Amino acid sequence: MALTAVAAAGPWESGQRTAERAIAASRDGQGEQARPHKKGGGGGHKGAVAPVPPAAPEVLTAVSGPHSTPVPTTSGLAGRLGPLLHDGGLGAVTTGAVVDAVSGRTVWGQSPGTPAVPASTTKVATAVASLSLLGADHRLTTSVVAAGKDRVVLVGGGDPTLTARAKPGGGWTAASLRTLASDTARALRAKGVRSVQLTYDTSLFTGPAVHPIGHNDNIAPVTALMADEGRSDGKSFKGPVARQWDPAASAASVFADLLRGRGIKVVGAVKSGKAPARTRAADLLAEVRSAPLADLVERMLTNSDNDIAEALARHTALAADRPGSFSGGARAIGSALRELGLPLKGARFADGSGLSRADHLTAEQLAGMLALAADPDHPELRPVLTGLPVAGFTGSLRERFTSAGGAAGLVRGKTGTLTGVNALAGTVVDADGRLLTFAFLTNGTTNPVAAQSALDRLAAELATCGCRK
Repeated sequence: MALTAVAAAGPWESGQRTAERAIAASRDGQGEQARPHKKGGGGGHKGAVAPVPPAAPEVLTAVSGPHSTPVPTTSGLAGRLGPLLHDGGLGAVTTGAVVDAVSGRTVWGQSPGTPAVPASTTKVATAVASLSLLGADHRLTTSVVAAGKDRVVLVGGGDPTLTARAKPGGGWTAASLRTLASDTARALRAKGVRSVQLTYDTSLFTGPAVHPIGHNDNIAPVTALMADEGRSDGKSFKGPVARQWDPAASAASVFADLLRGRGIKVVGAVKSGKAPARTRAADLLAEVRSAPLADLVERMLTNSDNDIAEALARHTALAADRPGSFSGGARAIGSALRELGLPLKGARFADGSGLSRADHLTAEQLAGMLALAADPDHPELRPVLTGLPVAGFTGSLRERFTSAGGAAGLVRGKTGTLTGVNALAGTVVDADGRLLTFAFLTNGTTNPVAAQSALDRLAAELATCGCRK
């Protein structure tokens, strides 16, 4: 049942997610042509090239039929994975776990219960927690309300994907600040209003906005109102880039300009403030809604998006009646996972993105979360699996697993990288057709490229063996 549920997670066609099959088809016949590493991709050196994997018409083949496929044995896995754990690229603390997704049983482990810094694999926990409390169809709403005769309030709904651009980029659906301005201007004209004062409300989130790592190109200040994740270059939609120091003020300023361009005069300074405590339905001028949470989770995992992760952690906190802050989100994630029956001995959450070194998880906990997402009793968690990057094809794994025999197209995995920290957690269907979840964490590494290669070899070995001898 678990295998069939995973296979059904869409969109699928002939046993493959259609987007991944299209990518595979586009590479058909390219053989070993080289393509340059993108900046920041897979730890490659500037100017290095990686071979394009051979055409992969069976990318992530769906699993169906009776579940009589054999489970790999502990000794078989130890014989294949054990020697790879001695790779010199791994750090002093290296842990791993493999879980059978059908039974939820750990079938192999190397210090599987030892907590380690998980880096961005923390996003798996954030995804599971947010989906469990909010539901896959939940959307984030940004609105404009009237506050008196000539004052309007732009109310942040905690949607980091809200866009001020004509096109959001990246192929993702996003709520539009332009649409919100057009609808607001139309509503104001219908009321005979042509001039307003503009205030913006960010009170949905509380506590410090700046992540404990400080102002950083990897994440904007976390606020309930921002456009395009506070990216200052006006074009990027993923990866590190300089961020606005006050994304809420910037978004409100852009909104004011958009109103002016639609015939509404904005008088005075645009200031921070709060919407009326009791807003009548008649006072709602306009609103826009984000893509469903399922899509946001997939985008977060595929691109390792820190801004979405921290926003979802806060929304998880609000759903659990906790403050929408770093600490509130961290506590809510832990509580939600415990409610799902996941053992969290030794786990610690300090944020939702994994940028904090205070986060701690075990390999067994991460693999267990992924196994839970494959459980047919939890269909709301399926985006956790479908959002994982595909080895050699998408997201943060696009530039990895590209060498011969590297299991490109056979591994889904969430990466994690901080200085001295490398992690990989995901899913494979082994050579016998058994769905397995895995996690490998290593702390104390000195060469990130070597560490990533070592983790990739572990996952590739798992994907290409039956491991029963």
